[in-house]
Amino acid sequence: MLSGIHGHQDIERVVYGRPAGPALRAEAERLGAQRVFVTTSKSVAQSALLADVVRELGDRYAGVYSGITAHSPRACVIEGAKLAGEAGADLLVAVGGGSVIDATKVMLIALWQNATTIDDLDLYRAGRPSAGESPPSEAINPTANPIRMLAVPTTLSAAEFNPYAGISDPRHGIKESFGHRLVVPRVIVLDPAATLATPMDLMLSTGVKAVDHAVERLCALQAHPFVLGTATEALRLLARALPAHKAKPEDMDTRLDLQFGMWLSIGAGTSGVGTGASHGIGHVLGAACHVPHGHTSCVMLPSVLRWNLSANAERQQRVSDAFGRPDVLAADLVASLVKTLGLPGRLSEVGVGRDRFREIAEKSMHDRAVLNNPRPIKGPAEVMEILDLAA
Repeated sequence: MLSGIHGHQDIERVVYGRPAGPALRAEAERLGAQRVFVTTSKSVAQSALLADVVRELGDRYAGVYSGITAHSPRACVIEGAKLAGEAGADLLVAVGGGSVIDATKVMLIALWQNATTIDDLDLYRAGRPSAGESPPSEAINPTANPIRMLAVPTTLSAAEFNPYAGISDPRHGIKESFGHRLVVPRVIVLDPAATLATPMDLMLSTGVKAVDHAVERLCALQAHPFVLGTATEALRLLARALPAHKAKPEDMDTRLDLQFGMWLSIGAGTSGVGTGASHGIGHVLGAACHVPHGHTSCVMLPSVLRWNLSANAERQQRVSDAFGRPDVLAADLVASLVKTLGLPGRLSEVGVGRDRFREIAEKSMHDRAVLNNPRPIKGPAEVMEILDLAA
């Protein structure tokens, strides 16, 4: 008999289909925030979206940090927290993709704990995994009324819908998990127009990341009816909307469908049902090999599905059913979707050769998602088998 715990996150509301600027102003007023500090990336900082956010915040705008780079390096976390503190911020607003949102989550931890150096963050990272779990550090003790954040996602990575963050440490070429229930945004604004300046490749590849969220949870051995419902509907939306978006990017309803699909894809994360080796190996590909976040799913998910088939064929059938192609293997459907979208499907296409496989395999064994894989991965040799399939 299945047993577990379904948690409810500290997200107060999701605002969807409304312009981000006015929505953020209304939420800042509702929350009584007077000093709103914005975090973003260099590219989004130059967009009309950010200009609109700053204009709408008006006298509540306290400043911006636009230095967040891919894979959320520790240095960006510390620099952003320092500037937010100096600005007297009482609310952070992350405007951007997964790297921006994850970095902002850990800025909150840095502000709560007065962490001022990259080494200080060692105290607050999640514990080393032992059985597929990586709990938040017990050292994190926010004040009675800690500073929180809001989020306006510009991609489909879904980082805003969970209380964890993947932060890279470039000194060691690894990505580590940080988490606390209060780092999740109080409010998430899903504005389709916020994605208009997002490059097509980034939009589509993070859409495949959303597919990865849904597929790995749907195929998890712990999957239960809540997971089946959310992940199945996520795949139905994403499988249709991703090709439709590529064909007709001006369609705002399709963009909103992508955001709903992304939201549903991550919903099962509150149910104690984790991801598997596609995510785990992907974390290492990003941190050690600088593969873009979404591309890691494009190159790894089909091969992980093939490697896992002997252990969860019945569950992979659910993926085929959700795609509306029950007669086709899940791995083939995902690979075909990646090809249709014009995205890289092999490790060689993202610049990762066999000379890196041993390093990737060894580092992957420290990732909780690898330890949570439906077909047990007992050592680097088995990761190497998956990498060979994806070569």
